[in-house]
Amino acid sequence: MRRLAQLAERTPAGRERYVDLLRAVAIAMVVIGHWTVTVIGEDATGRPTGRSALPELPWAYPLTWVAQVMPVFFLVGGFANAASLTARRDRGGDAAGWLLDRAARLLRPTTALLLVLAGAAAVASLAGVDATLVRTVVWFATVPLWFLAAYLLVVPLTPAMYALHRRFGLLVPVALAVLVAAGDVGRATGTAELALPNYLFGWLAVHQLGFAWYDARTPRPDPAHDHPPRRLPLSRRAGAVALLGGLAATVLLTTVGPYPVAMLNVPGERLDNAAPPSLALLTLTVAQLGLILLLRGPAERWLHRPRPWRAVIAVNAVVLTVFLWHLTAAILLVGALDATGLLPTPAAGSAAWLAWRLPWVLLLAVVLAVLVAVFGPVEARTRATRPGRDAPTARPGAVGRSAAVRGTLAAVGFAAVVYALVRNAQTPRAAPEPLGVPVAALVAYLAGAGLLRLLRSGWGSRG
Repeated sequence: MRRLAQLAERTPAGRERYVDLLRAVAIAMVVIGHWTVTVIGEDATGRPTGRSALPELPWAYPLTWVAQVMPVFFLVGGFANAASLTARRDRGGDAAGWLLDRAARLLRPTTALLLVLAGAAAVASLAGVDATLVRTVVWFATVPLWFLAAYLLVVPLTPAMYALHRRFGLLVPVALAVLVAAGDVGRATGTAELALPNYLFGWLAVHQLGFAWYDARTPRPDPAHDHPPRRLPLSRRAGAVALLGGLAATVLLTTVGPYPVAMLNVPGERLDNAAPPSLALLTLTVAQLGLILLLRGPAERWLHRPRPWRAVIAVNAVVLTVFLWHLTAAILLVGALDATGLLPTPAAGSAAWLAWRLPWVLLLAVVLAVLVAVFGPVEARTRATRPGRDAPTARPGAVGRSAAVRGTLAAVGFAAVVYALVRNAQTPRAAPEPLGVPVAALVAYLAGAGLLRLLRSGWGSRG
């Protein structure tokens, strides 16, 4: 508590505390959403299985417009990335040093998850557990990593995309939305591969809106351009217009248009609005941004009270740990209840299933709290490097070469990590994988994460 009080007291006066609240709320909603929508059943051998209950709950599809909060996370990420990159440069640091710090915050807790899962899978395989069962369990536990893969595609592009934002403003997300619409046309006409770039274009568009929010709140003159682009309006009136306009567009796209109502994955639907992001998801993002702007003033005033702000700081210190381990908590609870013969398996949507939601979430919260207590310090201990480390201490003629090599190696590290996470997500959950994670993916991840850690320690920054 003393540590939280000290952090709260040292909070800069100009910090947008609302951003931290939104990050915590978004992750909490993802966790609770996954837990509540899960239905537990049994396969032909009597083993417990898990799946989404949404196909049996069509009445809940409109509720996914609130439950789909990944756009909020990317929006907040854009704001936070623009703010931290700007602050880094103001202190004399460079983009490469900023990127390596961002990598550390994202990858340290992720590495802990993957190593623990792979270690547990290896023990289970040596004990004679079928490799397909090992993979299935690890596959469920690593479902959150698909989001991290998408985010790790966006973060390294922040310096370049922020420069584009400074030059062209809101025209950048508009252009990206047009590209998303083109990808949607491709998959609607039977060429699904044309929509794959939407994983990048869609989340980049949302991330750019975060830049716009940051620049509108803290305008900075750009001496390179006499006529800066129009800024995002932050008034309550602008929020109301964005909310109503975004909702109207989303309703049209999901009724008259070809998009499904559900904004989360529903097996059997004609397309998925979130994987990859669709134009309908982007219009919903506009509505969510409008709601965020409407609530901004009251939320900021509330967060200037000591207790709420300390609570937000505490959650954000371990927010990625909470996200990464929440499905592992479900696996552990299901296994424990099944082993004791106490695992209920009511049909999705039944009265018994609905009644089981509250105790189910409470039990999961207890298990997750234990996991966060064990693994949360890995994330909470991550610290930014000193800005002085950003500048290579090489001979004058070698400084440029050293910076270029360092940036190239950082890109290689990020590429290896993204490849690993995508490879794991694409590997079938019933594949025989004794380590749970494909060996090639695990090797690529550890190599990429190790390279980024070496670069952050200063390796490669001297000529």
